[in-house]
Amino acid sequence: MLNKKRCGWCGIDEIYCQYHDSEWGVPCFDDTKLFEFLTLEGAQAGLSWITILKRREHYRLAFSNFEVNKIARYTEKDVLRLMNNKGIIRNRLKIESTISNAICFQKIQLEFASFSNYIWGWVDNKPLVNNWTHLDELPARTDKSDMISRDMRSRGFKFFGSTICYAFMQAMGLVDDHIDTCFKRTSK
Repeated sequence: MLNKKRCGWCGIDEIYCQYHDSEWGVPCFDDTKLFEFLTLEGAQAGLSWITILKRREHYRLAFSNFEVNKIARYTEKDVLRLMNNKGIIRNRLKIESTISNAICFQKIQLEFASFSNYIWGWVDNKPLVNNWTHLDELPARTDKSDMISRDMRSRGFKFFGSTICYAFMQAMGLVDDHIDTCFKRTSK
């Protein structure tokens, strides 16, 4: 596993390598997983991604396996329960945003038949493939992530600025940012 040529951001950390090899940049059309990453990317704001990856299982348990319909019904009692959960980031604004984002997510599902239809519509239902040769070329945001973020925030989403949006796009495979020498590169 260590001898594979990967994108440099994952280094040799086993959790990062596993995430890079099996998830990052793989096109995802499943609404539950899309909501999971929308939540995790928001939780990551101001922190390192490895901090969130190491807590991922705790997040799944704490947030009903990211079942959006359950989370949308959370009450203040649930917020207090989550604020006492040492396995997640105990930031009240981030916890409350997960609940309000679940409600916004449901509205998009109603309007577009699925969140997947909505988000993938922004990229004409196929990943945007970039041709980076060095890690330092990868952008933190793009015009596309600006547009998506702006639209989602107008729909009430919180903790989903353009930088978080672009990280979400990379994670969920809407954009392929594997560098040219990476074994996961879609097209060489």
